[in-house]
Amino acid sequence: MTSTAVAELQPSLADRQFARVAESGLARHSHLAALLGASGPNAARDLADAVHLLCSLYGRHPALVDVALAGCAAGPARKWLVEASNEFERERIYLVRLASAVGPLPSTPGAAQTESALQAQRHAVETLARSERGGCALGAATALIADWSAIRPLLDRAAARAGIESPLSTLPGEASIGRALASGIDGVSAERGLRFGSDQLLLQHRALFDLLEARAGARVD
Repeated sequence: MTSTAVAELQPSLADRQFARVAESGLARHSHLAALLGASGPNAARDLADAVHLLCSLYGRHPALVDVALAGCAAGPARKWLVEASNEFERERIYLVRLASAVGPLPSTPGAAQTESALQAQRHAVETLARSERGGCALGAATALIADWSAIRPLLDRAAARAGIESPLSTLPGEASIGRALASGIDGVSAERGLRFGSDQLLLQHRALFDLLEARAGARVD
């Protein structure tokens, strides 16, 4: 088999990125599944907690995608970030509205530790978005958009319980993300940066839901 044929059989850059999100993103987190299926007396508080903590991470402006866009040079990747920034702004506004609609942050032991953890996460996300390492910011931005497909059903469930309408999501889909990666990542070094940015962003997502799970347990106790 020729080297060209072998290369054609290998997963594409986009396929590898989506595989990372599928393996390490929130779709496989046990607490997300618990939140989506919860119907007991604590369901409303647990959902409100998730909305408030997500809003703490992504409800502020500029969001991760905006920061990544500000540091991106002209080219196809920047064009994609412009689109992603515009559409994620809709998600950010939805998240802020939802945080107001679900009521106050549930009282939970360890509030100071939670705020400290959230501050560290906000700093980590912003650092990824501002990174000058080739591929890192785009990796974080594309991982966020891809992993948001697991977060959105949670927001919509909280919206339904709060009695507010869920807007249609217009975030870029897999085909759009794939084109951005194909045009914006050139070379082994940039692909390593992409992988690093993606992995670190997904790590922050898992840590956030680990925190939510711990807070839900503390309220039960």
